[in-house]
Amino acid sequence: MNKLETKLINFKNALKRLKEAAEELKQEDASNVIRDGLIQRFEFTYELSWKTTKEYLEDIGIMDKNSPKAVIKEAYAQKLIVNEQDWLMMLSDRNMTSHVYKEEMAEEIAERIVNRYIKEFEMLLEKLQS
Repeated sequence: MNKLETKLINFKNALKRLKEAAEELKQEDASNVIRDGLIQRFEFTYELSWKTTKEYLEDIGIMDKNSPKAVIKEAYAQKLIVNEQDWLMMLSDRNMTSHVYKEEMAEEIAERIVNRYIKEFEMLLEKLQS
């Protein structure tokens, strides 16, 4: 198994775990612990998504960049992602969740994860696997 295949498997597994947390959060009695777990799973899913995309782009000879923003921009140029703005917002949210914790911010980010980001991850994974 090559490096890209390993990263794809890890990304797929992380996304599966993120979706499980999203389903738990939709339950009426979901606690802040569930929300915080969703955000933690988003963080590692996001990291795996951009690093897997970077590996994919390198494998096809397109780039040798190391920053998430550069990878997002190139992925958009290569039509691996459709909504560049959501991906840039994901990057911003990922950075905020790592450095600052505010209840209101956590609620807003959790809502974006459930309603927008999971779909973006799914579409990227589909493109990377095809």
